[in-house]
Amino acid sequence: MKALVIGGAGFIGSHLCEALLAEGSRVVCVDDFSLGTADNISHLSENTDFILYEKDASVLKNLEEVFEKEHPDHVFHLAANSDIQASALNPEVEYKNTYTTTFQILCCMRKFKIKKLFFASTSAVYGDKKDVILDENTSALSPVSYYGAAKLGSEALISAFSYMNDMETLIFRFPNVIGPKLTHGVIYDFLRKLEKDPQRLQILGDGEQTKPYIYVSDLIDAIILLKDKGERNPVLYNVGTKGATSVTAIADIVCGELGLSDVQYDYTGGQGGWKGDVPKFRYCTDKIQSMGWSAKYSSDEAVRKAVKNNIKR
Repeated sequence: MKALVIGGAGFIGSHLCEALLAEGSRVVCVDDFSLGTADNISHLSENTDFILYEKDASVLKNLEEVFEKEHPDHVFHLAANSDIQASALNPEVEYKNTYTTTFQILCCMRKFKIKKLFFASTSAVYGDKKDVILDENTSALSPVSYYGAAKLGSEALISAFSYMNDMETLIFRFPNVIGPKLTHGVIYDFLRKLEKDPQRLQILGDGEQTKPYIYVSDLIDAIILLKDKGERNPVLYNVGTKGATSVTAIADIVCGELGLSDVQYDYTGGQGGWKGDVPKFRYCTDKIQSMGWSAKYSSDEAVRKAVKNNIKR
C-alpha cells in the first residue's frame, strides 16, 4: 500500500508514519512545518519507503502535484490547526489550515479517483454538552470553538464527497492526544512554565476542567486496526480511554515528576481555561471497543507517561 499522510510531520502524523512504515507500507508525507517539525520525522529520512514533500496542503496546486506523481492508495488526513487557543485569536487559521485543506484534499481524491480516506476529527464537534454521555449518534452537534466548527464542517464535506464519489471513509473523533513530541497543550505549558519559575504555576480556569487524555500509541493502534473499515457513508468512531484527568491533577503529576514540592498554584478562575474550551465531557467508546480495540493506558496513566516523555533531561 502507498499511504499519503497529510500533516505527517506533526505530533500524531509522525507517529502514524512510523506505524505505517513498520507494517510495510510506502509512506508519502506532506507537511508545511507550520506545526509539524523536521525533527519529528528526521529519523525516517533514510528509509527508502518514505518520501517527504514540504508543501502547504491548503493550496490545490501543491496537492495536485503530489497526487499526480504519487497516486496513493490511501489518504490519511491529519492536517489541521491543532492549537485551539491560537485559533481563538484568529479564526482564519481554522478556515485555511483545517476546512480549506479538507476541501482541497477531497478535490484531489475526486480528480485522481482515490477511494480510501481516514480523517482525524475531534470531540470538539459535540460542543459543550454538560452531563451528556457523548456517542456517535449524539444529535445537535454545536461546537463552541472555531476548531470544532472547522472539523465539523470538514466532516460534512467528507460525507458529501464520499457519497458522490464512492469513497470509503473512516472518521475518528478523539479527545486530547498526548505522548512524546508535544508542541502545545496543558502538559507542554506546565513544563515550560515550571522551567521558568519552579515555585509558582499559573493554571487557567479553576483547575477542575476534567477530560480524557489518550496516549498517542493507543490512538495509532486504533487507526492501524480499522484503517480499511471505511464506507461510502463515513464510519464514525469515538476514540477514547478509561477515566478522565483534571487540570489540577495534571499539575500535581507534572510537579511530582519534576521533583518539585510546595509549588504555589495560581488559578485564573472560571470553569473553562479559555473561551471555546469545553471544561468537562464524557465519551462513549462502546462502538470502537466492539471492533476489538481498547486503550492500553488510562487517562491518568497516559498523562504520567507523557509527562515523563517530555521532561528535558
